[in-house]
Amino acid sequence: MAKQLIYTVKEGKSRGAKYCAMQERSQQQLRDKLYDWGLHGDEVEEVISWLISEDFINEERFAQSYVRGHFRQKKWGRLKIKQGLEQKKISTYCIKIGMKEIDNEAYQDTINSLLEKKWKTLKESNQYIKKQKAVRYLLQKGYESDLVWEAIKKLAD
Repeated sequence: MAKQLIYTVKEGKSRGAKYCAMQERSQQQLRDKLYDWGLHGDEVEEVISWLISEDFINEERFAQSYVRGHFRQKKWGRLKIKQGLEQKKISTYCIKIGMKEIDNEAYQDTINSLLEKKWKTLKESNQYIKKQKAVRYLLQKGYESDLVWEAIKKLAD
C-alpha cells in the first residue's frame, strides 16, 4: 500500500496552486486532492479559501472551460455536460453561466454533423431501426430528444 502523504497547510497551498495552475479545477476536485495529500477538515477549507482569494480556483471559469471543452472536443450535448458539472458539485448558477458558452447555431450544426456521420456508418436496411439507432446514439451523447428527432426528420426527408 502506498504511503499516505501528509502535508502542512503551507505545502497544501503551494501544491494546490500548482495543481490548479495546470488546468481549471473545481473546488471538489481540489478538496479530494487535498484529502489525498493528508490534509483534513479546517486545513482543507483554509487552503481552498486561500486559493479562491488568489484566483487559482473560480467555479464560473471552471464551468465555462468544462462546457467549451466537452462540447467542442467530445461533442457532448447540454444534458450530458450539465450532468457532468453537477457530479463535480458545481452550483446551478455557475452551470447556467457555463452553458452560455454553447452557441445555439453551433449546437444545431453539431447535432446535424454527428447525425450524418452516424447515419453513414449504420448498415441497417430497415429505416425504422436505423433511425432508432441514430437517435439512441445522439441521446447517449447528451442531446435533447426534441432536437434529435427534428434533425432525424430533416435527414430522412
